[in-house]
Amino acid sequence: MPDTATPGSAPLILDDLLNLCAKGQEAVETVVEAARRAVSQRVSVDARINGARLNEEQFAAHGFAWMATYATGLRELLRWAERLDRDGTLGELERLILQAGFGEYINQLTAGIAISQGEIVRPADLGLERADIAPLADGAAGRLAAAGNTNAVRMRIAELIEHGEYGAYGYGDETLEMIAEQFRRFANEQVIPHAHEWHRKDQLIPMDVIDRMSEMGVFGLTVPEEFGGHGLGKVAMCVVTEELSRGYIGVGSLGTRPEIACELIRLGGTEAQKAEWLPKLASGEILPTAVFTEPGTGSDLGSLKTRAVRDGDSYRIHGNKTWITHAARTDMMTLLARTDANEPGYRGLSMFIAPKPRGTAEDPFPAAGMSGGEIEVLGYRGMKEYEIGFDGFEVDAKHLLGGQEGQGFKQLMATFESARIQTAARAVGVAQRAMELAREYAVDRQQFGKSIYGFPRVSGKIAWMAVETMMARQLSYFAAREKDSDRRCDIEAGMAKLLAARVAWSNADNGVQVHGGNGYAAEYEMSRILCDARILNIFEGAAEIQAHVIVRGLLERRN
Repeated sequence: MPDTATPGSAPLILDDLLNLCAKGQEAVETVVEAARRAVSQRVSVDARINGARLNEEQFAAHGFAWMATYATGLRELLRWAERLDRDGTLGELERLILQAGFGEYINQLTAGIAISQGEIVRPADLGLERADIAPLADGAAGRLAAAGNTNAVRMRIAELIEHGEYGAYGYGDETLEMIAEQFRRFANEQVIPHAHEWHRKDQLIPMDVIDRMSEMGVFGLTVPEEFGGHGLGKVAMCVVTEELSRGYIGVGSLGTRPEIACELIRLGGTEAQKAEWLPKLASGEILPTAVFTEPGTGSDLGSLKTRAVRDGDSYRIHGNKTWITHAARTDMMTLLARTDANEPGYRGLSMFIAPKPRGTAEDPFPAAGMSGGEIEVLGYRGMKEYEIGFDGFEVDAKHLLGGQEGQGFKQLMATFESARIQTAARAVGVAQRAMELAREYAVDRQQFGKSIYGFPRVSGKIAWMAVETMMARQLSYFAAREKDSDRRCDIEAGMAKLLAARVAWSNADNGVQVHGGNGYAAEYEMSRILCDARILNIFEGAAEIQAHVIVRGLLERRN
């Protein structure tokens, strides 16, 4: 048990906490608005956002994106606490999580936010003056900054989570609670006992695990019931993805490619394409892979060079793709290619639903006109990564998504919100597992005559994991609720991914530190979590891309 507060110290939980945080949130929003005005002035020409200026001022602009993400994360943490309070389930732990979250983030907003390991953005970097951030030092915000996240608060959080209870998630829905319990049990029984061996041996996730996930409805979770799915929303997707990723990020990611494929077809496909493909994807009868990225392009999709040349009733694909997850053991590709070589940028791109034979370890790509090989990676191994070459690979013209050329980029953009929300949920699951492993190890590990969990620098790290993981979780759920309400949520999805990916990495890094040398040993699960967590800041849009999307969206919404 960690050391607790000394006699005579200030109360651990501040008086009238919910009201205090609500007023603190007002102060945060005031400062973020001042930051918006300052950054907008820097990057505008004739009252319009200028792309060149925005690039020149990336440090300040991305700093604003992080400030706005912090503000939204705090707001959603407060809303979570308010919902629990209305339900009568806001306990001591949840109050302390709320208080510590506000206390820490207000201090970081005042003094500087680490937007990467080597970059700290401070208010002055955005052009803010002392008067602009004064609201964070006064009144409720100042009180939270001074007393919200003290050592005593962290020690009490550590004491409350010592036996593995990390705070109420606040689903607010019995169906979601049952779904979470079902998939938590599946992860505990079918995934966690085997995941580290899959990782160490660099094995594909066994087909019996995938078949069980099909039976549980993972691949048709958000597909409309008329096409054989369950018709659930993105919040349910987050809950399932989080629990599966807590077991192993590869298992949690198995649902990503069907989610992307189903979104593409549901939103952009013809009625015939929906009827043909959605039921097969929903049932798990076929497994898809997403074939978008090319060598040298990364997030610059407008520079794609892979060509799709019309040849009678089919297209012939020529070009190279890379970082294709689960490419060999799948039956269909959502394939982005250029159908109009004379149309530069995004407008010449088209999306195809391209069937392919399922490969084997000996012959991963048995289709004519298609070849490729594995990319060895540090983590995220359960599906494997591949590079693919196309040399006349044939796709029937009826598989052009939507039946119209030139719509590929637009169709893909329609799926990005869901993909980034799901990635945020994957990150929350990884963050949760890192915290669990760190706590379990710290409680059991004896040094200097006692459990290392009794040392504040150890238990304090784990206590903060509980705070920030809950904030990332609630921000992810918020983005999912926005999507379920058919509201544009590219900014919110980007914020969820931005924060959750950093929390996953921070938890994993600190989890290794708690383990000491054992955290660096391949036999310990914590070493795998570190490798898996690192990819989350890169795929589905690197952190820098997310920040750019967020800041541009926020500035353009107000101009």
